[in-house]
Amino acid sequence: MKAAVFRAYNGPLAVETVPDPDCPRDGAVVRVLACGVCRSDWHGWTGMDADVAPPHVPGHEFAGEVVAVGPDCLSFAPGDRVTAPFILSCGVCPDCVGGEPTICNAQHVLGFSAWGAFAELLAVPHADFNLVRLPEGLDPVAVAGMGCRVTTAFRGLTDRGGLRPGEWLAIHGSGGVGLSAVMLGAAMGARVLAVDVNPDALAMARSLGATATLNAAETDDVGIAVREVTGGGADLAIDALGRSETFHDALRGLRKLGRYVQLGMPTGRHERVELPLLELIYSRQISIHGSRGMAAKRFPPLLAMVAGGRIDPGRLVTRRIGLAQAGAALEDFTHNRAVGITVIDMQGDGR
Repeated sequence: MKAAVFRAYNGPLAVETVPDPDCPRDGAVVRVLACGVCRSDWHGWTGMDADVAPPHVPGHEFAGEVVAVGPDCLSFAPGDRVTAPFILSCGVCPDCVGGEPTICNAQHVLGFSAWGAFAELLAVPHADFNLVRLPEGLDPVAVAGMGCRVTTAFRGLTDRGGLRPGEWLAIHGSGGVGLSAVMLGAAMGARVLAVDVNPDALAMARSLGATATLNAAETDDVGIAVREVTGGGADLAIDALGRSETFHDALRGLRKLGRYVQLGMPTGRHERVELPLLELIYSRQISIHGSRGMAAKRFPPLLAMVAGGRIDPGRLVTRRIGLAQAGAALEDFTHNRAVGITVIDMQGDGR
């Protein structure tokens, strides 16, 4: 099969011929139709993720078609159109059985702990537990655009953040995760404030339903500015970047009894922050939640929002590329050039 491989951190992604993946006994092999290019892929490519070691094939936001199943896979067959969470779980441990597979100790992370979906074929273990059957007629590029970003935002807003209609939702960072949260929050009836330093990203946030936007580069104190815009502070704040600056801005922009959800993955110097325990957590009684990924069982309500016309994940996709352009797409994250979501279209001419 063809795959985009990098053989050194920050090195070129070259399209090479590599061996086809073996099919797990309880898994499936999927022909990749489309795959999103995510900042998390950039983390792995630049050496920020300890699970990634060259040579490596990135990619964890896929839509595809089953081409083979193992003898212990009972729920899927060749020809099925599918996707999956980027966290593939074992399905049998206490966490998985208890309904929380994103914290499975035996998790397998696509494009990180194993080769990913910047390739023609992809092996998915524990397919009955992890694969998600797609509705008829859904564009694979739009599904790949949902990838980890829409699903991560959906779980963060619903299961972790408990967003309610009419609440103020402040989203710090208008990258893929942040824009997904804007679109979902607006669809859920929240008043959405998008915060970023990129005017183009803020313009896209407005087009996706943001009630208001705030350019963090044009204010001396983001926390105070958020409280002013929201009339006392946001009910729910999302850090969609994973930076210490956005962490503090988001916390300080909350109203009393506000909720905070960490969606962006912190790396490097941002992995540890000082926590204003007395001022915010104790005195203002703020709640802090972490959120990473989403279980396969939570896809149906999200896909129902798509089927019902409440959200259109295709609106997040700003660029379709071929596999050979994947390296340049990763470079865009280095220079903060990416607005919206870039998707590798394996059915297109650029393949």
